[in-house]
Amino acid sequence: MVTGGNLTGILLMAFGAPDSPEAVEPFLRKLLGNRPLPEPVLAKIKERYNLIGGKSPLLEITQTQAFKLEEKLKQRGKSCRVYTGMCYWHPFIEEALAQMVEDGINRVLALSLSPHYSRVSTGAYLRQLEAALDRYGGSLQVTRAGDWYDHPLYIQALAEKVGEGLRQFPEDVRAEVPLVFSAHSVPLEHIEGGDPYLEQVEKTASALAETLGEVQWQLAFQSKGAGKGRWLEPEVEKVLEQLRDQGKKNVLLVPLSFVSDHVETLYDMDIALKEYARSLGLNFVRCSTLNDSPAFIEALVQIIEQKLDQEWK
Repeated sequence: MVTGGNLTGILLMAFGAPDSPEAVEPFLRKLLGNRPLPEPVLAKIKERYNLIGGKSPLLEITQTQAFKLEEKLKQRGKSCRVYTGMCYWHPFIEEALAQMVEDGINRVLALSLSPHYSRVSTGAYLRQLEAALDRYGGSLQVTRAGDWYDHPLYIQALAEKVGEGLRQFPEDVRAEVPLVFSAHSVPLEHIEGGDPYLEQVEKTASALAETLGEVQWQLAFQSKGAGKGRWLEPEVEKVLEQLRDQGKKNVLLVPLSFVSDHVETLYDMDIALKEYARSLGLNFVRCSTLNDSPAFIEALVQIIEQKLDQEWK
């Protein structure tokens, strides 16, 4: 362990995903709280991962984000180590915190890579962080960066990706291409129970549309779970049907609540939704995800710098 002085660590928290074909089943067990998963459902999910290379790239992307973030912070005079902690697969948040303690970190700034707060994303990450602190926390000073769904540079980073996506259409039709802002669905009962997720997603969508200017856009939701009860609507498939019925020929799908590629973008969007859109006669293009784009890394840097200056200037 390194000792002496104040050492600050940035903890990037994300959902987690299987990083090998062998990890798919244990990842799902962790996600479901060790509840049994019917064999046909397991086979279906494994096939989805097979179609995107057998694993999710989420960990690799998050580690790249962490590396670039640490380098950028050093350039700004912020000597911080940046760690990654996942909720449902390795490296778990607890494992990341244990490594921070081993490295002599005594001040931790935790930042969720889910831009919109929900009890099933950021809420779950924070619950794991609290549990880990009970075990490893000791004298750690811990603070949270807060929600950043409306940060101007995050909105600008999204706008840049929309621009890139629109340039995949012929110039003479770009102004008429409808945009579908797609966010991950959550159970409606969470929203009715006070979860701010929907409100935050709507604010991001409105801010992005305002930044883009004269655009046709609609918010939709995808990747709902198989559980009973109502989920957020409209689903992306329904919006695609509406566009077909309106005589539209093109559509640009914009990942709104997904900052890194994983199965929801690479399979749900790029394979399932693309095939469905084409079956409706729509020319379907999906915006690339933020991943480690310079604009997104700069947004994270500014979010972190502001919080560091508030807490430990």
